[in-house]
Amino acid sequence: MINNISLHSVGNKLLNEPCFCSDRALELDDALMELLTDYFLLSFKSEEYYHFHHETDIKYNEVFDMVSAIFDNPAILHEQSVSLAKHLFEHSNHPKIKGGEFYVVYFNDCTVAGETVDAVGIFKSENKDTFLKVYPSGDALELESQQGVNINKLDKGCLIYNTERADGYIVAIVDNTNKGAEAHYWVDDFLQLQQRKDEYYNTENVLSLCKKFVTKELPQHFEVSKADQVDLLNKSVKFFKEKDSFDMDAFTSEVISQPEIIDSFNSYRNSYEQERDISIMDNFAISDTAVKRQARSFKSIIKLDKNFHIYVHGDRTLIENGEDDKGKFYKVYYNQET
Repeated sequence: MINNISLHSVGNKLLNEPCFCSDRALELDDALMELLTDYFLLSFKSEEYYHFHHETDIKYNEVFDMVSAIFDNPAILHEQSVSLAKHLFEHSNHPKIKGGEFYVVYFNDCTVAGETVDAVGIFKSENKDTFLKVYPSGDALELESQQGVNINKLDKGCLIYNTERADGYIVAIVDNTNKGAEAHYWVDDFLQLQQRKDEYYNTENVLSLCKKFVTKELPQHFEVSKADQVDLLNKSVKFFKEKDSFDMDAFTSEVISQPEIIDSFNSYRNSYEQERDISIMDNFAISDTAVKRQARSFKSIIKLDKNFHIYVHGDRTLIENGEDDKGKFYKVYYNQET
């Protein structure tokens, strides 16, 4: 539920666009408040969380400092929202960054990680849609177009939950606009966030490791068919879907099984961690949300030239590959056509 809200306009500093700050908070009726609550919150569906950070000390993270002041005294939200708008303006210095409306909102009674806490939301709308307005004029109807914000599509958002303050809070983000180099200004430059090292993070990392190993590393050291690669990918996802917790030894034993490939996997894991400056845990609770998201990128497809695609979802023993005088081939066994 929205307790307080302030609205400003933040342009692109590089393009000499203005930063306009309102002199007071918004006063809204209940209907508009409910509409805005849905607009701000319904896009936060992922369990991928972040936290504020700073290379020297968390207290030097400006957004963290301003949000902490709001949590300590919600009455100063508008004052701090002006500082937040100016801070964002200073980081809006890429030619592709769009200006837009900037909202800072105080929410009561939000739920995260099984805990009910207050939250501060920071949002920006950058894109405008065209809407048709129909209105009566005498004995006829008139029609005109207007530009406005689509309340079903949040462009940028950040929801900071008032918990785990010493670790930089639990933070959820949305960024549905910038995808190029300019995208970093919201998460990396303005907010300065790092992904929270929780069950989602651990699940995502191990599944990414498995995918890279099977598709990139394994073929370089072993003679392995595409069918074998797909089978390993399927087994990896199946392991995560069927377990509540992850154990690295159980995973390598059940999924990879062959000792020499397990050794290769462990070696690749070490280089993978070093290259990405991450630490992969041996044991952790599995995040179902992360599994569902990662599983979408695990392609169970064997592509044969431009003629055929074979989708492999189950028993690896029902597909064979070979070569004869006509060329390479796959042989597929089945019980019935559907």
